[in-house]
Amino acid sequence: MKKILILLTLSLLLVGCAGGNNKKEEAVNPAEDNKIVIGVTPVPHEEIIKAFEQQFKDAGLEVEIVVFDDYIQPNEQLAAGDLDANFFQHKPYLDEFAAQNKLDLVSIGGVHIEPMAVYSDKLSSLDELQEKDEIIIPNDPTNGGRALIMLDKEGIIKLEDNTNLSSTENDIAENPKNLTFVPMDAQNIPNTYKDAAAAIINSNFAIGAGLSPTEDSLLIEPKDSPYANIVVVRTGEEEKEKFKKFMEILNSDDVKEFIEEKYQGAIIPAF
Repeated sequence: MKKILILLTLSLLLVGCAGGNNKKEEAVNPAEDNKIVIGVTPVPHEEIIKAFEQQFKDAGLEVEIVVFDDYIQPNEQLAAGDLDANFFQHKPYLDEFAAQNKLDLVSIGGVHIEPMAVYSDKLSSLDELQEKDEIIIPNDPTNGGRALIMLDKEGIIKLEDNTNLSSTENDIAENPKNLTFVPMDAQNIPNTYKDAAAAIINSNFAIGAGLSPTEDSLLIEPKDSPYANIVVVRTGEEEKEKFKKFMEILNSDDVKEFIEEKYQGAIIPAF
């Protein structure tokens, strides 16, 4: 009987110790929630985040950067839980991509605008476009439509509805010079734009290729462009304290000054 009592006592002690360890782990886990693994494209997103690493640390955040060179993986990996956030896209693109791929993602705020621009190695003005010239545009739905809207507003073509962000070549109502539009992955356009009469390139990829949107382009989007680049998280996590701290820094006067001084109008603060 004494042996049974001793065994029971030992069992209770072991259970008590195990319970204590669980409570200790629970106390540690909340601190770990200050980590943000964020997916970015190189320019300017990675540059902006890296420039403020110390401010993030001072706010108690551990920010880990994962760099992508495409517009697909950052959303898919965020939805899958491999990332905590991403920073590379504007809201029209997020809305379109999330709807098509059934992803539950949400914006927690805008940081900057990357005005699109038209580049050419052959023309000094869009007035020099010739019959059946080729123009390269991004092949994703929102940026492709955005490019065509730029040309519509410049009078190069006429769309059926120049407010439709999802416009494609099939929505061109008038094309006086019978221009040919060549859709291409946005990140590849800077490497091939010289093969066509002109190309429309997102500023992040243009800058990464050594092109200046303000100095090298034939046409640039106006500063009132609605395409602010946003930070995105999974729906339901937008109220987490770590994301509030993160956005407070990204929407600070210091970040605004950094963007204005470093990019000289090629990238514009959106706050």
